Amino acid sequence: MDNSQTHAAPPPSSVLFARGVIARLAIWTTLRIAVQENWGGPDASAKRTWLASVIVDAFEEQVPMPDDQYIEELLLQVMSDEFEAIVEDGSAESVAQDIVRLWDETCASKQDLLVKFEEMAQNVKGKKPNAQEKVVSDDAEDWEDDEEGEDDTSDGEEAPQLVEHPIPKTMPLEPEVDEDGFTLVKSKGRR
Repeated sequence: MDNSQTHAAPPPSSVLFARGVIARLAIWTTLRIAVQENWGGPDASAKRTWLASVIVDAFEEQVPMPDDQYIEELLLQVMSDEFEAIVEDGSAESVAQDIVRLWDETCASKQDLLVKFEEMAQNVKGKKPNAQEKVVSDDAEDWEDDEEGEDDTSDGEEAPQLVEHPIPKTMPLEPEVDEDGFTLVKSKGRR
């Protein structure tokens, strides 16, 4: 007997929602960088697809329906666990809000947001994500102060190379005299 016919086809709204989630995750810059740079290992793109399926399943199986805060926490947790990335730029919140809006629209048989996300995903396909790196440390205030006044030096110029200067040997101010009263002469070394 063929097992493929035992499963009922998902409702059209679920298929549209799944397509929208995949498209929305594809345009999330943080996730794009994580996938491109293989932060999640060699199967990073499969993890992105898996994340989409986890989100779709959450909406289809949970009662009550997940809210944007739940989805944001899910996104942050997956980025941390699977891609070893701590996302603190607020982008997970906007992705979560978009996904909840997408669910509402697809349930109402609207496709405007889906089409928008798919067009955006198509436009960024194959392009390198543009991101800015921010160093976060315990001394965050020190970094911020340093960055404010040095905008003109961060235009891709290389830092000057360090030059090694020999350390001058200290010359004694008075000649050394031994116990017999003779002045000691020290050689400068072999050349």
